[in-house]
Amino acid sequence: MVDEALSSVGFGPFQGVALAFAGSGSFSDAMEISLLSFIGPALKSEWSISPTQESLLSTTVFAGMLIGAYFWGFMSDAYGRRMGIRGVGIIMYGAGFLSAFSPDYKSLVVLRFLLGFGAAGGHIFSSWFLEFVPRSNRGSWMFVLSAFWMIGELLEASIAWIIVPRLGWRWLLAISSIPSLLVLLLSNIAPESPRYLFMKGRSNEALRVLEKIALINGKHLHTSILVSNRPRLQLPEEENFLSQETPLLSSIENETTTFRGWLKSLCQLLSSDLLRTTLLVWILSFIYTFSYYGLQLMISTLSSRPSGCPSLGIFSKNDSLYVNVLITGLAEIPGVVVSIVLVDRLGRKLCMVMPTILAVVTILPLLFHQTGFVTIALLISSRAFTAAAYSTYYVYVKEVYPTSVRASGVGLAISVGRIGGMVCPLVAVGLVRGYHQTLAVILFGILILISGICASFLPFETKGRGLKDIVGDTII
Repeated sequence: MVDEALSSVGFGPFQGVALAFAGSGSFSDAMEISLLSFIGPALKSEWSISPTQESLLSTTVFAGMLIGAYFWGFMSDAYGRRMGIRGVGIIMYGAGFLSAFSPDYKSLVVLRFLLGFGAAGGHIFSSWFLEFVPRSNRGSWMFVLSAFWMIGELLEASIAWIIVPRLGWRWLLAISSIPSLLVLLLSNIAPESPRYLFMKGRSNEALRVLEKIALINGKHLHTSILVSNRPRLQLPEEENFLSQETPLLSSIENETTTFRGWLKSLCQLLSSDLLRTTLLVWILSFIYTFSYYGLQLMISTLSSRPSGCPSLGIFSKNDSLYVNVLITGLAEIPGVVVSIVLVDRLGRKLCMVMPTILAVVTILPLLFHQTGFVTIALLISSRAFTAAAYSTYYVYVKEVYPTSVRASGVGLAISVGRIGGMVCPLVAVGLVRGYHQTLAVILFGILILISGICASFLPFETKGRGLKDIVGDTII
C-alpha cells in the first residue's frame, strides 16, 4: 500500500525539501493576510478613507477566502495538487504585486479580494505535504509545517515596522508578494502526490514518484506493485490491469461536467460515512477561527482604544500595532513546540482538548477587574492555547478525510471558518469599545469550551493510522 511504501522510504532529504516548499506556501499566505493590519493607517492618511472602508478592506479579503477555499479544494481533488498549487501561486502573486500599483481605493479592494480568493487555496500545500509523510511521525511534521505561518506573521510585522514609516504601504505590498512568486516558480518542479496519483488509478506514475523519493532518501523501494486497502482483495494481475487501464475512482474520472463533480464531492462529504466528521469539523473551524482572530482584535483594541476611551497603555502609540503582532506571534511558539512533542504521543484529539481547557482557564480571570498588564498577558495566553488547538485541528482534519475529498473537505471547513473570521470583529471590537469586556470574555469562554467538547466527540483518533484513499475505505 502507499502508506507502507512511504514508510519504507522513510523521512529523509526529499521530505525536507517538500517541507520547505509547502512551508513557503504557508509563509506567503501569512505575509499577505497579516499585512492588512499595517496598511490601514497609511491608507487613511493618503486616501482619507473612513473606518468603515478600512474594515471593508479586511472583510473583502475574508470574503475572497470564503469563496475560494472550497473551490481550490475541489480543483485540487479533481485535477491534482500541482495544478491547484500553481493556480494559487498565479493569482496570489498577480493580485499581490498589482495591489502595490492600485490607483484608488476601489481597485485595491478588487485586487485584495482576488488575493483572498487565491490565498484561500493555501491549505492545498499542507494536503500535498501530508501525502508524502510516513504515518509514524506525520503529526509532528505537520506541526513543523504550521510554524511557517507564524514565521510569516512575525517577518511581516518586522518588515512593516521598517518599511511603512519610511517607504510607504506600496513598497510593503510589493515586497510581500515576493514569496508568492517563489512558490509559483517552484511549483513547476514539484512532483504530484503519489497518493493522489494512485487514487486516480495512475499507479505506474505513483510508483515512479515513490522510486524518486527512495533514490533521494538513499533507500530502496521494496515493491513494484501498489495495492489498495479496500476490503475486496485483488490479484496482482488484476491490480496491474487496473493501474494501467481503469482508475480506482472511475466514476469521478468520468464526470462530464465540473458541476457534477462538485456535487458528487459535496455529497460524499455529507454521506453517512463522513456526516458526523464534517459537522464537527465545521463547528470547530468556526469557533477556532472566531476565537483566534477575535482574541487578537481584543488585544489590539484594549491596547489602543479610540479617543475618549481609556487605553491599557502598555505600548507606545506609534509602536503598539507592530509590537502587538510580534508579541502575540512569539507567544504561540511554546505551544507549538509542546504540541510537536506530544501530538504523535498523546494523539490529535487530546492535543485539541487539553489546550482548549487551558484557554478557558486563562480567560476566566478576566471576568473580574485586572491590571492592564495582567489583562493583556491572560488574553495572549488564551490565544496561544487556542492557536495550539487550532494547529492540531488542521493536522486532524487533513488526516480524517480520504484522499479523494481531502482538499475539498478541508476547503469547505475553512470556508465555514472564514464566516467566523468575518463575524468576530463585530463581537471583539464592538463589545470592547462599548465597554462590555465581561460579556466578550463570557462569549469567548463559552465558545472555546464548546470546541473542546466537540473535539472529544470526533469519530476516531488518527494518530498512527494510515490515510484513507476513498470514502468507505478501511484504515489500518
